[in-house]
Amino acid sequence: MAESILKVEKISLAFGGVKALTDVSFEVEKGSIFSIIGPNGAGKTSMLNCISGRYQPNSGDIYFNQKNVTNLRPNDRADLGMGRTFQNLALFGHMTVLDNIMVGRHHLLKNNWLTGPIYWASNAQKEELEHRRHVEDVIDFLEISPIRKSIAGTLSYGLRKRVELARAIALKPDLILLDEPMAGMNLEEKEDMARYILDLNEAYGITVIMIEHDMSVVMDISHKVMVLDFGKKLITGLPDEVMADPHVKRAYLGIEDDEIDAQEAS
Repeated sequence: MAESILKVEKISLAFGGVKALTDVSFEVEKGSIFSIIGPNGAGKTSMLNCISGRYQPNSGDIYFNQKNVTNLRPNDRADLGMGRTFQNLALFGHMTVLDNIMVGRHHLLKNNWLTGPIYWASNAQKEELEHRRHVEDVIDFLEISPIRKSIAGTLSYGLRKRVELARAIALKPDLILLDEPMAGMNLEEKEDMARYILDLNEAYGITVIMIEHDMSVVMDISHKVMVLDFGKKLITGLPDEVMADPHVKRAYLGIEDDEIDAQEAS
């Protein structure tokens, strides 16, 4: 069995009397693409928020590279190699594409305000050039060089999604969390995004946890799929196995029991 990069044990989360997650456990293998699916309100984004540290679960534990990160802040998890994009874009709209991506490298900077005044006499200049080179590699990888100096807030939705992915990749993560990376995109943009996700997984070796509603994309690029429904895990498995499960058909696809029986009989 492949080594796990993430292990989630019995995570529960509630907001007042509303249970968002109930005893959810799963593991993600290093180097894989792991998709989380389910109806609206199933707890998918809540799970990503627990993994990234935005939410503190009421109970349970989260292990990242064998380290318990349950109580760590989001920036501490970023330092350990965990990146994140958001369902709602979180770019700095007044900044250029290049500056937005450079923000993703901020936690990797070793020089600070003390060494800043002696910038030219210290390693700060060399460090900045190294970070800039890495950012330029990311820009080339995502094919956004023509817009590198554009103001992020003026770009189309699909391009802004790509810039946010670039910022997450610039963090140099071992694990990247993608919350609906293809939401609001047309078919061509979705195909491009799916290709980038496959490439960063295969070429960069980055493990991907993805929430996505486009089932054709999920089936095409995922190694494993987990289904949530009302905050509870229904099943985790290979894409074909998951979509053939009667509980998934009933909860996620809305297929009635008599239809499932008819399909199995045929």
